[in-house]
Amino acid sequence: MTDTAAPLDVPGLTGIHAATLCPLTRDGAVSEAELAAHAGRIARAEGIGGLLINGHAGEGGLMSPDERRRVTEVVRAAVPAESFLTVGVTSESTAAATQEAEDAARAGADAVLLFPPNHWAMGVDPGIVVEHHRAVAQACGLPIVLYKAPLGWGHLSYDVDLLARLCQIEAVAGIKEGAWDVAAYEELRRRIKAERPGVSVMASGDEHLFACYQIGTDGSQVSLAAIVPELVTGLFAACTAGDWGRARDLHDAIYPLSREIYRRAPAYLANARLKAGLHLQGHIASDRMKRPMRELAPEEIDRLRAVLALACERAQA
Repeated sequence: MTDTAAPLDVPGLTGIHAATLCPLTRDGAVSEAELAAHAGRIARAEGIGGLLINGHAGEGGLMSPDERRRVTEVVRAAVPAESFLTVGVTSESTAAATQEAEDAARAGADAVLLFPPNHWAMGVDPGIVVEHHRAVAQACGLPIVLYKAPLGWGHLSYDVDLLARLCQIEAVAGIKEGAWDVAAYEELRRRIKAERPGVSVMASGDEHLFACYQIGTDGSQVSLAAIVPELVTGLFAACTAGDWGRARDLHDAIYPLSREIYRRAPAYLANARLKAGLHLQGHIASDRMKRPMRELAPEEIDRLRAVLALACERAQA
């Protein structure tokens, strides 16, 4: 169910945006032809409003600056001109993040999603966070999407007060809300919509999209939409229309797959499960992951194959 009280500052940040993956060759290089085919296919799926690339699902943090720039160039050339393209920025230093954001802008990004540097896991002064975001925004000239990380990530998950302070930066246009907690999502959404209603608050916890959509949302940036786009866009459309019976059916179809990918331990294999899903569907030739991440073991693939087959059956029904 979308918010209608005020227009969004950046209308493109609404609806379902798929967080795409990055196919690799067997030696770990970006497979550009497969990347173009994957991004183009998902961007043209019914109900997809845009893509998020170089995020966690796209292994952006494990790539070199040249690889991230090339991914953006390949995807921009492969998708329709009207597809809204958000590019993840994962660099640790402010200087590197500004360069990465500038590269994304030159390569055709419509917005950048600024991830918290990993060294902030030890703690950080909120003023440093604000200055980091402001510097990147000024350098690239693009709308900025904030990242609300899962609550379990500690200091990397900005609290509501800090996110509200970041929303005072004019360039901030959206929040990828991935707290992975429905109550935290609602608290943040209510606060931001009261103070800066034009900021798009996108419910992006793949396991509980249905609950968040019932509360209200501007959309989602989610990796499940890169695997089963029809189910995710169908759920969003049903909730927007208030067809709660249909929405519950689609949630029931999505839930086993989302649980297998995101909730099964170890959690760090979520990206490998996503990529293995694309491989099992026949969309990519290899499930190779950027090192040091590993691929799934045979028994892990067998579990994924079973739940993916059920989800794909429901998507085609």
